[in-house]
Amino acid sequence: MDATLKTVVAGRLVELPGTIAAIRATMDTELAAEFDREIEHLPAADLPAALVRWALAGTGAIEEDDALFERLARGEDIGATEAAAPGSEVA
Repeated sequence: MDATLKTVVAGRLVELPGTIAAIRATMDTELAAEFDREIEHLPAADLPAALVRWALAGTGAIEEDDALFERLARGEDIGATEAAAPGSEVA
């Protein structure tokens, strides 16, 4: 079984490629070259976030997040609730 990443985009579960090779295989030649240039020079600590960003490309997740952050910046109530501290109960 190939490794996958799972997330929710636009309310539906999406499975994303979960290896460097699988992420790269989804790209055309030009995009793959850009991916290679970036990934080869990233510090190891930055690699997980970059791989997720590349895996999410084309899913609409980035645009969905951007729209949400724009709403938040305008001060719009989006129905979010504060996360409870680990080990505490939510009132």
